[in-house]
Amino acid sequence: MNVIADIQRNHLPAADSIWLAKSKETAIEPELPIIDPHHHLWRAPRAQYLLDEFWTDINTGHNVIATICVECSENYRTSGPKAFRPVGETEFAAAIGDKADQLFPKSRLNAGIISRVDLADGDDARALLEAHIAAGRGRFKGVRFSTHRNPRPEKCTTARTPPPGLLLGAPVGRGVRHVAELGLVLDLWLYHHQLSDAAKFAGENPDVSLVLDHLGDPPGFGPYAGQREEGFAAWRKGLLEVARHRNVVVKLGGLGMKTLGFDFREWSAPPSGEELAVTWRPYIETAIEAFGPERAMFESNFPVDQMSSPYVVLWNAFKHLTRNYSADERTALFSGTAARVYAIDL
Repeated sequence: MNVIADIQRNHLPAADSIWLAKSKETAIEPELPIIDPHHHLWRAPRAQYLLDEFWTDINTGHNVIATICVECSENYRTSGPKAFRPVGETEFAAAIGDKADQLFPKSRLNAGIISRVDLADGDDARALLEAHIAAGRGRFKGVRFSTHRNPRPEKCTTARTPPPGLLLGAPVGRGVRHVAELGLVLDLWLYHHQLSDAAKFAGENPDVSLVLDHLGDPPGFGPYAGQREEGFAAWRKGLLEVARHRNVVVKLGGLGMKTLGFDFREWSAPPSGEELAVTWRPYIETAIEAFGPERAMFESNFPVDQMSSPYVVLWNAFKHLTRNYSADERTALFSGTAARVYAIDL
């Protein structure tokens, strides 16, 4: 089975460039500094999204001053110890960052890199973390640990299906201690029904800086299709449980993914920023209220969220959503929280 091809069909369909081009929206508030703390870069068999494609998206009017490139199983080493092969992705992202610094010095693309380390390796994870640090040459900021496990495996939307209870296992706890000791960040990606595990994990590891990706994946797809009210209530309950732990911040984004079930791709033209803001407001405002602006950051999740809107429209939506927030609160949401959590020196 071609896992990546299956995931692309089910979860990562290529963006429809003709459909996206129907949007003629321009950037609003173009002076507002933005750190995009979550994007990917990849080659085939997924639709190519590398420096040229990413720069085309961000160079559309918004003031993107830095970005964080997040792991997506890209450009792994093809030889050497298997455990160390993910270091190839850090090398790949760092090289693109170096090139971007030369071409686009005002936008620090890949200023941070989040890569993969199997924390279930326990104490053995230390050597791999140190290898990523060396390969990143100052850009490596931490690890994304994906523990997605769908109660209906046939609806899985990730290439890896972890065992149940992985996040709370003793080996992972030992691996996480090394993340903390090295001053790194741990991104968590899981489904909404696993938020209680995330809350317990945060309580057991108070010294680790944790980032909850994609709002904790509120449901709307697969087994949750047609159950948006029930799903929202369950997600909100889990999110509030996680937010009680001060060592966790949340990424506000991922809402353009197919897993949310909004089906914007079925529209004759892309939604406007204002239309996205209306649709996404309950999720974004719930998360900001739970965590506070100082523990929340907007993310693009591009190119995945490109299936729902162009980059310029996505950030317009976030700006519309925060029009009633103070200047300090908006600074935190658009750049300050990300700069602090990922140690991006501006």
